[in-house]
Amino acid sequence: MAHALARSLAQYLTERGELACAPPSPTAQLIATYRTYLEQVRGLAPATVNRSATISADFLHCLDYDQHPQCLGQLDVAQIDTFMTKTGQRMGRISMQKVAAVLRSFLKCLATEGKIPPGLEEHIESPRHYRGERLPRALPWDDVLRLLRSVDRSTSKGRRDYAMLLLIATYGLRAGEVAHLELDDIAWRDGHIRIPRPKVGTPLLFPLTDEIASALLAYLRDDRPHSTHRRVFLRVREPVGPIESTAICDAFDAWVARAGIRLPHLGGTYCLRHAVAMHLLRQATPIKTIGDLLGHRSVESTGIYLRLDVEDLRDVALPLPSALEPEVQP
Repeated sequence: MAHALARSLAQYLTERGELACAPPSPTAQLIATYRTYLEQVRGLAPATVNRSATISADFLHCLDYDQHPQCLGQLDVAQIDTFMTKTGQRMGRISMQKVAAVLRSFLKCLATEGKIPPGLEEHIESPRHYRGERLPRALPWDDVLRLLRSVDRSTSKGRRDYAMLLLIATYGLRAGEVAHLELDDIAWRDGHIRIPRPKVGTPLLFPLTDEIASALLAYLRDDRPHSTHRRVFLRVREPVGPIESTAICDAFDAWVARAGIRLPHLGGTYCLRHAVAMHLLRQATPIKTIGDLLGHRSVESTGIYLRLDVEDLRDVALPLPSALEPEVQP
C-alpha cells in the first residue's frame, strides 16, 4: 500500500513539474538508444518498442550494468543462459519465445555498435511451441452476457467499467485499444466509432450501436472527471488521467469474480475477444469478416481465435462404421 501511494504521489508531482528528475542511469541511456533504433530503423509499433525495452532493461539489470558498465565488453554465453534461465522460471514457453527474439535483436544492436563481441545472439535458442497446442480461450457467450449483467451500473466506476467491457464484447477489441480510445474517435452524428489499432497502425471504423452509444453517454455525461485529457476513459481516483490497459484487466477480473464465472485457460480480457470470434463463427459469419473485425492481416491469425472446443467437434464427427457381419462358414 505504501509503495503504491509513493508511486502515485511521484507520478502526480512529475505531471505537475514539481519533482526534479534524477539523471538517467547507464541502463536508461542505453535503452533510450535502443528504443531510437527500434522506432527509426526497425519501424516497430510503440507497444512492441515498449516490450522490447522492458526485456532489454531486465537483461542489463541481470548483468548489474549500472554498477559495472564495462561488463558488456566481457559478455559471454553463460551470462545470457543465466538470464534466460531466471526469466524462464516465471514465464511460459510462448512468452519466452518473445524474450529470445527481443534479446537476439538487442545483442545484434549492441554488436553493431561494438559494445559486445559479435555473434552472441546466435547462441540463443527459442523454446519449442506447437501450433494449436493451447486450449480454447473463448468465454461461453452466456457467461459474457452474465458478466455484463453483473456490473453494478449504479456507481461511477461501474458505469465506466461497463462501457469498457461492452466495447470489448461488441467489437472484439484489445484492452489497449479501449484504453487509447479518444473523444474525437466517436462520431456521434455520423453514427460510427473509430478504433485505434496501435498494433497494425491503421484505425478501423465500426457502426456506433445504440447500446454502445447509451453506455458511453451514461459515463461521459455524469461520471467522467473534468480534464484536458482527450482519452475517453480516465482514472476514477486522483490523480486524474488516462487509464492503462492494466486497469481494464483489473476491472475485468473484479467483475468476473463478482459474477462467479470460471475463466478458461489463461483467462484475461482476451477471453471476451475470443468469445466474440466464436460467437460470430457460430452465426455463420465468414472467417474473412471475423478477421477484419479483429484487425487481422491474415486468415492464419484469425484461426488462432477459432479453435473449437470438444462440444463443437461433436457436431462434425463422423458416425462409427457398423460392426462387420461374421463370415458364414460353408
